[in-house]
Amino acid sequence: MNSKVQSLKAFLGSAGRVALVEVAGTKGSTPREKGAFMLVSQASTFGTIGGGQLEYMAIDKARQMLFSPSRDARIEVAEVCATLDVPLGPEIGQCCGGRVEVLIRLVDATLAAEVVAAAEVEEALLPHVYIFGGGHVGQALASAIALLPVHGVVVETRAEALEGMPETVETRLTPMPEAMVRDAPAGTAFAILTHDHALDFLIVAEALKRDDTAYVGMIGSKTKKATFKNWFLKSADGSETEFARLVSPIGGDAVKDKRPPVIAALAAAEIMMALVVHAAASTADQASRRKVMAG
Repeated sequence: MNSKVQSLKAFLGSAGRVALVEVAGTKGSTPREKGAFMLVSQASTFGTIGGGQLEYMAIDKARQMLFSPSRDARIEVAEVCATLDVPLGPEIGQCCGGRVEVLIRLVDATLAAEVVAAAEVEEALLPHVYIFGGGHVGQALASAIALLPVHGVVVETRAEALEGMPETVETRLTPMPEAMVRDAPAGTAFAILTHDHALDFLIVAEALKRDDTAYVGMIGSKTKKATFKNWFLKSADGSETEFARLVSPIGGDAVKDKRPPVIAALAAAEIMMALVVHAAASTADQASRRKVMAG
């Protein structure tokens, strides 16, 4: 597995002189939030502050700052820090309507360490998405979530099904995938789409027994869902309340297209929304508890 932090370290280690371009402040509608950043070298970039003319201007300024100064001591040393205050209006061909303050700094060893440390903290806090099954839809869903700010994990019983997974997605080979559910972090989203309906049922039952999940989704038809419900309530000691949390089919049924990439796109959007809602609810619950404890 190749994480974003590993990619960041690799960029810093191979790009030569680098500038950090960071959104330092925002007003109104803007492409990215405060704190969003990118790294710029003379030949390439890492990350984004939202694209468009704003980003082009920032890259151009960063590369001006990266230009190596002459060794002649009489020539002024290049800038090490600069700020751009950019209104996002017609004058730059970007009509968001807001305003962005961009801070640009040349990266030294200390700043590089700070950037890596911040990325490590952010990565550690990423929500987890467990995909059970590495078939056609599982592969497509893994590719979709690899682009999202989540920690993706694909669980399989078949080694060959894990081949070709995106390098930023973790893979786990196990004869008992349902056991992986028990060890997953709180707030995890579970997408169950194995090659075996009975195995799907075991994994879903484990996931629904937890009350701290962000999402539990199972691929399948209305008939499969009804069959699972009958088994879950009568043989797995499940409850109607627990069953009501199951999303099936994953991705909804509004789009009548069963091609794996389409199902994956719909499911990824559904999962991302569930993670956002769960995070907001958890934050509100924590705030409420602090208020009660404060009296």
